[in-house]
Amino acid sequence: MTEAWAPPIAADGGFLLDSAPLLSRSTADRTELLREGPVAELWSSARVLLVDGKGRTQIGPDGRLVYEDAAVFGEQPTPRAVLLGSQQGTVYWALRTERDGSQEGWQDLRIAGAQLDDTDAGLLTTAVGLLNWHDHARYCAACGAATNRVKVGWARRCSGCDREEYPRTDPAVICLVHDGADQVLLARQPVWPPERFSVLAGFVEVGESLEACVQREVEEEVGVHATEIRYLGSQPWPFPRSLMLGFAAVADPATPLRPADGEIEEARWVSRADVQAAMSTDDGIIPGLRLPPSVSIAHRMLKGWAFWS
Repeated sequence: MTEAWAPPIAADGGFLLDSAPLLSRSTADRTELLREGPVAELWSSARVLLVDGKGRTQIGPDGRLVYEDAAVFGEQPTPRAVLLGSQQGTVYWALRTERDGSQEGWQDLRIAGAQLDDTDAGLLTTAVGLLNWHDHARYCAACGAATNRVKVGWARRCSGCDREEYPRTDPAVICLVHDGADQVLLARQPVWPPERFSVLAGFVEVGESLEACVQREVEEEVGVHATEIRYLGSQPWPFPRSLMLGFAAVADPATPLRPADGEIEEARWVSRADVQAAMSTDDGIIPGLRLPPSVSIAHRMLKGWAFWS
């Protein structure tokens, strides 16, 4: 059984995340100055993380990521290599591999992210997001010509018009809506496992503020009006390249819920006691309720709210 942890109280009296979102942890130096260093020096004694096409990599028996020696791949970085950062004198790169990780017993961030230490979590999150961007940015958005990796994987340059593009991040809001007392509004998507519920989320649209996105998404997904919108924290979510921006908001539980057809299968108000009970199990499951995994910011938001007093 996991031990309940009571988070500190925010300055306005509201709840906070119970701890830093697990995929937000990072210790490696990834400054632009590092990327401008001599490439041969950044590669000669580096370690390389192999990631397959589904974002899986090898996890060792000790729970650490398994890295290869850069020398195995040549004296210079391969054109497909991307620089992740430096930690205590060791430089880390990532490469997309054609190997099928499912046959190797490899794991992805959703499964292994919560078990990784701060350094490995940050490096794998960066690797997955950066490699996903390269997979989808092979042609110029301006002229359609092929693009090539430059700046040790942190940009692509068009072979036709010389336009330079940088890694893209898609902002999405994720909001814990509560009633101001002891109920939280949870919903489930049709594709989720039975009884899996989470907080509401959606992508930010062009010309929209984060707060406006929260109100629109909550209204669209379950038909209630969100007020008292307050920022909590953020977490990269490289599936394929999102940044989850966490918020809290209040809504009236007397308002009839109207789940969005085809998007929300079910929505309901859940008591604090039930969320606490689920949080107190090893897997976040009680009869009728399966909470999101600990690797997600949704879990950190729910835990912060559940044990807030």
